Amino acid sequence: MAPDPVHYRGRMPALIEPTTALHAPWLAAHEEWGPGLHEDGFGLTASDDVRSPAGFHAWVARLTSGSAPAGVAGPGATSSTYRWVVEGDQVLGGIALRTGPRDLVLRMGHIGFGIRPSARRRGVAAWALGQMLTEAASQGLDRVLLVCEVGNTASAATIQALGGALEDAPRPDDHVRRYWIAL
Repeated sequence: MAPDPVHYRGRMPALIEPTTALHAPWLAAHEEWGPGLHEDGFGLTASDDVRSPAGFHAWVARLTSGSAPAGVAGPGATSSTYRWVVEGDQVLGGIALRTGPRDLVLRMGHIGFGIRPSARRRGVAAWALGQMLTEAASQGLDRVLLVCEVGNTASAATIQALGGALEDAPRPDDHVRRYWIAL
């Protein structure tokens, strides 16, 4: 399911479990995005303190435990697999595979990803998504939902290139498009 590596332009990245060893490189990627919580795939919430070593350690511990971000836990709390896309000692992005609860998955999708601006347009997102689709299949999923903002044409193109079928046309008041990928 993963794209042919020939289409990836750059050194081959790796998907790794989040680690405190990459605090400074992760912060550099975070700074590149600018203010706000728009790095989908990292499981970052407004209450996460990622600047201090102790806060970063606590956040990474939550990610590696597969726990739900603050504010989305509850009955049937989510189980998530978080991976960082790295190239050498640089963090290029993040990707998450979410399973349950159903309402969270239907709102946010099974898979969310984000690639830092300087690493875009090189095939990184397609490569990482292909890897995570393989992981989703190995966990027994037969299809996955991906959600992206209506104006995010780059993510939409990546999702479609990997087999994403638009669920339905967005309503005028809807801000997202929903794509299903059969595994």
